[in-house]
Amino acid sequence: MRFVWFLALRHLRHRRTQSLISLLGVAVGIMVLTTALSLTNGFIKGLVEATLKAVPHIYLQSLNPEESPPTPPTPPGGGPGPGLSDQSPPDPQGRGWPQRWGDFATLIGLGEGGQAVYPELDLGQLKPGTIVLGSALARSLGAYPGDRLFLVSINQKRIELRVVGTFQTGNYLLDAGFAFTALQDVRALMEAPSALSGYQLRLRDAEQATQVGQALAGSHYFPQTWQSSNRTLIEQLALQKRVIGIVVFLIVVVAALGMASVLVLTVIEKTPDIALLRVMGARANQVAGVFALEGLVLGVLGIALGNLLGFGLSSYFAWRPVEIPGELYFLTRLPVEIRYSDFIWVSAMSLLVVILASLLPLWRALRIKPGEVLR
Repeated sequence: MRFVWFLALRHLRHRRTQSLISLLGVAVGIMVLTTALSLTNGFIKGLVEATLKAVPHIYLQSLNPEESPPTPPTPPGGGPGPGLSDQSPPDPQGRGWPQRWGDFATLIGLGEGGQAVYPELDLGQLKPGTIVLGSALARSLGAYPGDRLFLVSINQKRIELRVVGTFQTGNYLLDAGFAFTALQDVRALMEAPSALSGYQLRLRDAEQATQVGQALAGSHYFPQTWQSSNRTLIEQLALQKRVIGIVVFLIVVVAALGMASVLVLTVIEKTPDIALLRVMGARANQVAGVFALEGLVLGVLGIALGNLLGFGLSSYFAWRPVEIPGELYFLTRLPVEIRYSDFIWVSAMSLLVVILASLLPLWRALRIKPGEVLR
């Protein structure tokens, strides 16, 4: 084995430029893949966290909104908050619905205890006759704290509310289309004094929403969890991560094949030397093991360097997030979540590819026949 190590290290030192290029090829592939996965993880986590700021973990929808259903039991994490939602075009000028604002705003009316469902939003000033707007919605309307805002229902019922604050979740769709007010204001807008669409709940563990919702629903409610209301988005994000992982992993495969091609050319170049070694007593598996070991050394060093570069680049993006347009990507900045499990499986898969690529020069070296070469 010492003989194999000696020859392998001598070859690597003799062809320093080719060895360095092969090593950097694997390292760059690993760096790009781990960084892309960290950015994708952060994007998914950031979008879910931003969404949950303005979306209840469980929404127990009343089967008969015209009748006040019984209050559901208190779940772990907080009591239920009664609510009523409507979609209305806001008008800050009080002249009816202007044509230049064609989008409807989702108005959520909160009853007693409803503010506790949204602890990360500043809804403490909310009371009857007031409204809290999403930050992007407030900018589009030109309505800020202290301004008067008119809301118009589909039945042309109009009420006047005073803006007392704005909120920002980080999810542009919510910031541009959601507003909160008191339950009685939404009832007045809908001309339904006793209407109650259901109860909104927040849990300590959002992942338990499905089980808790089914347990609390009973015969009066239909449970709607945040996973079900955002199922399409969650599935698309998971698919996006898989596609990114597969596409970027091909970079590692290309780099490993480039390394294998360099080693195969080395075998061809060293064919006379290999024949002499075989005649002098070197076994075929020893000679072939030299080139396999070279590929393994380059691959392991490239994987280690790639992990360090990927961790460093991911940490930099976590320190200084990339600003992105919220209108296109939902979030206003790109968060990062570094998962060590991603680095482990990327390293394992890359090592497997490197080992398979190292079999090419090994197979080529085993096919050399010393007698024919020397003749």
